[in-house]
Amino acid sequence: MSRLFCFGLGYCGQALARVLTDAGWQVAGTTREEESRVDLDRFGYHAHLMSRDRPLADGGAAMGGATHVLVSVPPDAAGDPVLDLCGAEVAALRGLRWLGYLSTTAVYGDHGGAWVDETTQPRPSGERGRRRLAAEQGWRALARGSGLPLHIFRVAGIYGPGRSPLDAVRQGRAVRIDKPGHVFSRVHVADLVDALLASMTQPSSGAIYNICDDEPAPQAAVIEYACALLGVAVPPTVPFEAAPLSPMARSFYDDNKRVANRRIKDDLGVRLLYPSYREGLAAILAAETR
Repeated sequence: MSRLFCFGLGYCGQALARVLTDAGWQVAGTTREEESRVDLDRFGYHAHLMSRDRPLADGGAAMGGATHVLVSVPPDAAGDPVLDLCGAEVAALRGLRWLGYLSTTAVYGDHGGAWVDETTQPRPSGERGRRRLAAEQGWRALARGSGLPLHIFRVAGIYGPGRSPLDAVRQGRAVRIDKPGHVFSRVHVADLVDALLASMTQPSSGAIYNICDDEPAPQAAVIEYACALLGVAVPPTVPFEAAPLSPMARSFYDDNKRVANRRIKDDLGVRLLYPSYREGLAAILAAETR
């Protein structure tokens, strides 16, 4: 039987787990909070508490029998906690057919709105991107030394049910930020899951894939479309310099680039369910009304 062990059974990990369990897979993984662990166990996932301060008591036993491993835990200031605490145990797994690492398109840095693809040399401009690139390099070094079937996924901004601009508009959190010429790439969580499944079906050790939709777009355009779907007035435009953004949110505006996704289509045969934010948001709202 195929078995996934997911370091970080959060929003994306659970989306993948739901599809796999429906297909008869066993799924286990980690979470940071006891409340989340209880909920995950209720859903049928064997969840283990793990953080840098609370490592797995026996990672080898927890992952035992895993045929596939996904790492979706972000690095911290000290590095990648999964690599640091469990890298050797991952490398020692027998029968592992696929190892996926969820990275970010922030590793490419700022390109002034130009297109980037997987052949573009990473040059992260912020701390978040630098940490992710260091984590990528750490996993690649481990894979070279141990023969791990590593696949790296550089993921754009993720949205989906319960985590989309529709929610921000309803909750009164949405603002239209005016930063001329700036665009973001994004991806619906269902398309991220499809890309991961396609890679699991046809592993290519050492591969790097960008995961994003076809249409990079300004943040303001996405908020305007969400408001149109909900039939509400758009919020006022706020200059970027005056926007009420947290330091983390503001850091996302350091980079301006258009991310190309041709490789997942050509190499994995992925056909996006939601090629732009318009199809994605409309589908979320339609599902809610049903």
